[in-house]
Amino acid sequence: MAWSKEETISRDEMQALQLAGLQKTVSYVYEKNIHYRQKLDHLGIKPGDIKNLNDISFLPFTTKQELRDNYPFKMFTAPLVDIIEYHATSGTTGKPIAVGYTREDLDIWSEAMARTYTGAGIGSTDVVQNIFGYGLFTGGLGAHYGAIRVGAGVIPISGGNTHKQIMLMEDFGTTALTSTPSFLMHIFETGEQMGVDFKKLNLKWALCGAEPWSESMRHSIQHLFGIKVCDIYGLSEITGPGVSFECHEEQNGLHVNEDFFYPEIIDPVTGEVLPAGAEGELVFTTINKYGQPLLRYRTRDISRLTYGVCSCGRTLVKMARVSGRSDDMLIIRGVNVFPSQIEAVILKREGVSPHYMVVIERKGVMDSLRVKVEVTEEFMLKAAADVLKGAEYDILEDVTAVRSKVKNLQHDIKDIIGISVEVHLVPPGSIPRSEGKAKRIEDRRPK
Repeated sequence: MAWSKEETISRDEMQALQLAGLQKTVSYVYEKNIHYRQKLDHLGIKPGDIKNLNDISFLPFTTKQELRDNYPFKMFTAPLVDIIEYHATSGTTGKPIAVGYTREDLDIWSEAMARTYTGAGIGSTDVVQNIFGYGLFTGGLGAHYGAIRVGAGVIPISGGNTHKQIMLMEDFGTTALTSTPSFLMHIFETGEQMGVDFKKLNLKWALCGAEPWSESMRHSIQHLFGIKVCDIYGLSEITGPGVSFECHEEQNGLHVNEDFFYPEIIDPVTGEVLPAGAEGELVFTTINKYGQPLLRYRTRDISRLTYGVCSCGRTLVKMARVSGRSDDMLIIRGVNVFPSQIEAVILKREGVSPHYMVVIERKGVMDSLRVKVEVTEEFMLKAAADVLKGAEYDILEDVTAVRSKVKNLQHDIKDIIGISVEVHLVPPGSIPRSEGKAKRIEDRRPK
């Protein structure tokens, strides 16, 4: 599939497209959605006030709580007769967030995901094994639509069924995978136990996302499977996967489909728009959406934007890999901590696996951080006799080699996050596995 011309146009041409889309969207939501009309009227803003892109700062933010409060359809702008597909977030508490798509929205979503596949090197000659979950979660169908758009063959297996995943990779000649990175690691572990050499299969590419992950995790997956792995980013509220994507040429920053989704970086406390290159909270305005367009949606994801021409030839603005969330970050003794920082340290160390759990507890009036990390089978054999396999970590920590590794990990993690942590090495397989997003945090502090 050829690139879309919007991926390589000049900055002036892109801004002209964005301004036209922004003006159209503001007029559209003002006319069609009472919630937005009331918000704009309260601020004294009319659609005609948007004269240039900088005027977007006059518009109000949209929050996740607003979407929940207007569940299910009060944020829709298109009549329900024009909504041809529904999705919803998982909804960790209370009602989920409903998302509606018109036929035009699905076309744009498919195009955004087609660019994502093309950027990763995946095309019409590939067989895509789509491990993202199908259903109300947007990952599965979004990845499916994009694969069809580029002409690839699609295996719609969805998540789980680890042994069948491996069987189909072998029997169907899968060349590309779409999955959460943690589940790919789970697949590798299972395959290794089965005696499968993934490097001898037809696998070449993978698109990974839907959960925080680190550069070290990418290197691990690439090494273990013998493939190239690209990051993808998206959220159901905006469209689903395909908001931004990495190119396989650089694997350094994600190209934002900014002719569909206008990005900003703001100070998460003050709401002030930050300059290019500054780290802050990512905000998106949908400028080519009809079923449920959003003005300045606060993602709570922490990133930064950089402009320029990529070595792949794309001129789309790049967003840095999300480093954490402004609302989900851990605040430990006044220090902001993101699990991805801890993961990056763990995955650089030999003898430990990428499976870990961050446990937060309160001792007296102080919060404490404990990190449980699995050791590898190889390390177990080197560190102790076979009888120690399956032993609890307190027994393992009597081993000199383990104690040394604990000390080094504690030191390195403290250097990164700025506070002391306890590290406990645990036997292989003792951290619960997930076939969806990996659970990395266990907060035991009293509510």
